[in-house]
Amino acid sequence: MKKIFILTGEPSGDKLACEVIKELKKTKKDIEYLSVGGQYLNSIGIKSIYDQKDITYIAFTDILLNIFKIKRKINETVNKILEFNPDILFSVDSPDFTLRVSKIIKLKKPNVKTIHFIAPKVWAWREGRVKKMKSFLDHILLLFDFEKKYFDKEKLKNTFVGHPILDNTKNEKIEINELLKGKIISIFPGSRLSELKLHVPILIDFIKKMTKEKIDYNYIFHVNENFRDYLSQIIKKNNLKNVDLISNEKIKIATIKKSIFAIVKSGTVSLEVCKYSVPSIIIYKMNFFNFFIAKLFLKIKFANMINIINNKEVIPELLQKECNSDEIYKTVNYLLKKPELINEQLKQVNKTIKELRSITSSSNEASNVLLSYLR
Repeated sequence: MKKIFILTGEPSGDKLACEVIKELKKTKKDIEYLSVGGQYLNSIGIKSIYDQKDITYIAFTDILLNIFKIKRKINETVNKILEFNPDILFSVDSPDFTLRVSKIIKLKKPNVKTIHFIAPKVWAWREGRVKKMKSFLDHILLLFDFEKKYFDKEKLKNTFVGHPILDNTKNEKIEINELLKGKIISIFPGSRLSELKLHVPILIDFIKKMTKEKIDYNYIFHVNENFRDYLSQIIKKNNLKNVDLISNEKIKIATIKKSIFAIVKSGTVSLEVCKYSVPSIIIYKMNFFNFFIAKLFLKIKFANMINIINNKEVIPELLQKECNSDEIYKTVNYLLKKPELINEQLKQVNKTIKELRSITSSSNEASNVLLSYLR
């Protein structure tokens, strides 16, 4: 029986990996799996060697503050993978963790095929990483077609699979009209505690400003189940009656579709909002040290992928100093009063989304690559 070890570092990677493996299971059932995963991989019966939260860190300061713990986890993970003796090590995202493990595994056991999903953003910074990656990766799967040139240049085998969030999905038959009334603004504050601590107070203050004028608006926070209680307590403390939380994936999609607007933390989820043709703005705030490091090394002008691809601000970005309740309030109000601007945003977004989709689906394309290494 063939074996695959799935290595993820955070919930988004866990979710991506789950979709790929579900697709692979349709084609080949006689595979044994083990993982570093979370609730998504667990939902399809794949055991994790430890709680994924143990290695979910963000940014430079968190890595520095937890460097010894991370090293211990890397060593523990390597030993478990070697003990499992897989045919494929399938790593997904979180390169600061997953690629370090892949590098050691390739050195200790060269016959293990190393396949990584979601290429590090070498087009944004540290393009030289590709030279190092080709020494221990057999194949890398790309979300965006424009990334190919960076890996072709160094002859690292790669496949454009498309972004899974942009895959065509079946219409969810969930009736939410009774649950969600009035005009809905969806809010995505982040998937990590460090992001929530920075963004949520700002967003709560924004909601209070909006509620003074627009009482028929409802605000839905989309939050990872792990932080539901944390956010619920904040909402209760602020006595916000027009705010609710959603963690369920199917209800989340139905809610996005019904939303008239979205405020989205910079990242993958912004593409999902774009997929459903919901107008939005992008927010992001980090501590000064992380921001200084990012400004020092990043080669890109924008934070959002739609803006990066178009090389202009299709979707407004409120970052760092501009990421405050006053600016969010002014920007959201301005756009809601200018339907022509919203229509133009959606027109450019839909054109870009169409160009980013793969031929079939991201999970299908990725599972085909995995399958090719099992023959």
